[in-house]
Amino acid sequence: MELLSKRLAGLSESQTMAMNQKTQDLQAQGVDVVNLSVGEPDFFTPDHVKAAAKEAVDKNFSFYSPGDGYADLRKAVVAKFKNENGLEYTPQQVIVSNGAKHSLANAVMSVVDEGDEVIVPAPYWVTYVELVKLAGGVNVVLRTTLATDYKVTPAQMEAAITPKTKAFLLCSPSNPTGSVYSKAELEAIANVIAKHPRIIIIADEIYEHINFAGKHESIAQFDTVKDRTVVINGVSKCYAMTGYRIGYLAAPLWLAKACSKLQSQFTSGPSSIAQRAALKALTTESSFTEDMKEVFKRRRNLVLQGLSEIPELKFNVPQGAFYVFPDVSAYFGKSDGETVVRNSADLSLYLLSKGYVATVSGDGFGEPNCIRISYATADEKLSKAMASMKAAFAKLK
Repeated sequence: MELLSKRLAGLSESQTMAMNQKTQDLQAQGVDVVNLSVGEPDFFTPDHVKAAAKEAVDKNFSFYSPGDGYADLRKAVVAKFKNENGLEYTPQQVIVSNGAKHSLANAVMSVVDEGDEVIVPAPYWVTYVELVKLAGGVNVVLRTTLATDYKVTPAQMEAAITPKTKAFLLCSPSNPTGSVYSKAELEAIANVIAKHPRIIIIADEIYEHINFAGKHESIAQFDTVKDRTVVINGVSKCYAMTGYRIGYLAAPLWLAKACSKLQSQFTSGPSSIAQRAALKALTTESSFTEDMKEVFKRRRNLVLQGLSEIPELKFNVPQGAFYVFPDVSAYFGKSDGETVVRNSADLSLYLLSKGYVATVSGDGFGEPNCIRISYATADEKLSKAMASMKAAFAKLK
């Protein structure tokens, strides 16, 4: 509509949200769809965290919260970074926001100006490139391949950097590929960026605890780039608290202050009740996260086994998060006699309409040859989905 801003007109709808809506519409019609499109743990929030939320209500945490988040929660985030990641921050360097997506938006909007270039490795999470667009920046997309486990190389970084490069967006463990960067790989990238003092690193580490490769490694551990790195995290994935909407960032003080100023005008502080629940999650010893990770690893193996039985699919073995990102391009141009699959969007719709399995096209993730499969659902549903997908693929000739 011509009355809308150009800023909004250039924005794409989230494909994950769009596919989830299509799935819900079918389910409302009574269709039994297995939804593998949503990046959300199917676990319930731990009881002790729920109890903290209830207690917060009873204790009348019903007033505006501080703009950057409660001081005790920011201190808990500082302790988390020190104890789990060996990173030193002060509470003033931590901003608590309405989910990690909000933290990402704060960081991008605080550093990217009109015409600034932002390096984004593909496949990427759908929101990254849209946030850069909103900020007036220019996405410089670096396409990675299965051969490199969908990870960007230092050589690619060197070649992509120009005088206009302002930021680099990194996600490890990765949504949508599940790839995890090793310490050596991160150090090599840090060494490249260290030579360019104008570049800010925005490191999305929301899947930190869903890591099957061992210890999580943060690019902020390297002194050469720590003072130019924003670390994004939150409680959504590791504590099954997606609906609580609590994310946080840690950054150099000057950048944290900028994010604070921006947040003060957009949203103010996050939900007071959700923050008290997040504080409990971060300060209570629990096996919940480790137990959940082991379940996800089992589910990953179940899905990989199912995909291995479908001819011509190519995929890596994800070492984190809860996604598999198979290359389905071998099926482009094929048909079941009714539907012609021309691309990954067609394939996702075909799997939904014929196999009643919801996946997400790779287009929105910057890799049109793939689809994203989330295995954040029950084993029996995954087994059913794999059988349905195998049958649906078999009909494509």
